[in-house]
Amino acid sequence: MRKIYFLIPLCLFIFQIESSTQEPVKGDEDAFFIKKIYNTALTQGQCYPWLTHMTTKIGGRLAGSPQAAAAVEYTKQMLDTLNLDSVWLQPVMVPHWVRGEKEQVRIVNSGVIGSMDLNALALGNSIGTGNEGITAEVIEVKSLDEVEKLGEAKIKGKIVFYNRPMDPTQLRTFNAYGGAVDQRGSGPSKAAEYGAVGVVVRSMTTRLDDIPHTGALGYKKGIKKIPAVAISTNDAEVLSRVLKKEKTHIYMRTTCEMLADKLSYNVIGEIRGSEKPDEIILVGGHLDSWDVGSGAHDDGAGCVHSMDVMQILKRIDYKPKRTIRCVLFMNEENGLAGGKAYAKASNEKGEYHLAAIESDAGGFTPRGFSSTAHPDVFKPKFKKMTEWLPLLEPYGLGFTTGGSGADITPLKSQKGLLIGFRPDSQRYFDYHHTRIDTIDAVNKRELELGAASITSLLYLIDKYGL
Repeated sequence: MRKIYFLIPLCLFIFQIESSTQEPVKGDEDAFFIKKIYNTALTQGQCYPWLTHMTTKIGGRLAGSPQAAAAVEYTKQMLDTLNLDSVWLQPVMVPHWVRGEKEQVRIVNSGVIGSMDLNALALGNSIGTGNEGITAEVIEVKSLDEVEKLGEAKIKGKIVFYNRPMDPTQLRTFNAYGGAVDQRGSGPSKAAEYGAVGVVVRSMTTRLDDIPHTGALGYKKGIKKIPAVAISTNDAEVLSRVLKKEKTHIYMRTTCEMLADKLSYNVIGEIRGSEKPDEIILVGGHLDSWDVGSGAHDDGAGCVHSMDVMQILKRIDYKPKRTIRCVLFMNEENGLAGGKAYAKASNEKGEYHLAAIESDAGGFTPRGFSSTAHPDVFKPKFKKMTEWLPLLEPYGLGFTTGGSGADITPLKSQKGLLIGFRPDSQRYFDYHHTRIDTIDAVNKRELELGAASITSLLYLIDKYGL
């Protein structure tokens, strides 16, 4: 009897398998097409070889650098090979900051540990200390508010050490980053308001290691500019322990400087829509990266994701109803010039972006998408998108609200849906803005799954609108 009961479900299973190879019924059409997208991405995707070339043959692509120019040329050539309807370069003037010589940051003549070199990187856009460097007493703070409370009497003439860690209780590490990064972005000017001569910032990562993380600062207009560096989390822990026992001095020497703005480009390619060409669906990432690594996760992954979306659509001979546009933005890291220039030109042309999808969270395992939009349109557009959850949940994808991408945020006034691709975030800030953000940190299959995920959502938006 057991054999008989076993054969019945087995026969049903075989029938289902055979049925699935036949022409799908209307309700299953999208599921079968999305499966086709994934099959293509995982067997014929080009994102990994493109990223390998970009990171190993070109390297770090700081805006204004020769490497950034090489990346523009390379990605344009690759888009040219896809037989798109149009590929072009959009001129944009970008800031040109250079790091200069290797940074020197040292605890000097401590009664506790003697002199000790710290692993450090100058923050992007920072001025240098000058050839002689600076030496000053260090004062530790946890917040910008604490600087204000201490005031000029305790801050003047000192180096301010911002040492608030990223919150490890935040399950999404981007939230932890957002809760700590004001120290890096605004901390130098806040310290300068009260007479500080320099700033040291704890690196933005949840991990304890010896790898310093760079990143941009923004000087406040009218406030004196002072040099700023980030130190590794391990060194931040050491410095904090020493400060609890004695007054401590640090020597800093950096030769970074901001040069004149330089001409660069956004790289753009598109497939023209067959029915509603004036409705644009954008997919993009930022082409620039910091100079200390090779920008594999940030944001080489987002660029090759976006390029591979176009490659996959062409390979499966998909004819979109709406115009699909790939945009590789220049200068997200230390100025956002590319995103601003693109939105300005788009608005002047009277374009309408029905949706814009940015991949700028690494090449890790896909988890879904977050979205935002102008308040007038967000609720109905987001609700429409959630109707597709049954098609995407089998691939581990979901939808959340809040946030999209820095480069596409300037398009908000067009009242389309702004969407951020969200892979698993737990390891992202191990590599973010560091020398270890290299191709070795990227898993080929995870990267390909990202391209498939974005292509699938884009297909649904194109087919059904919002």
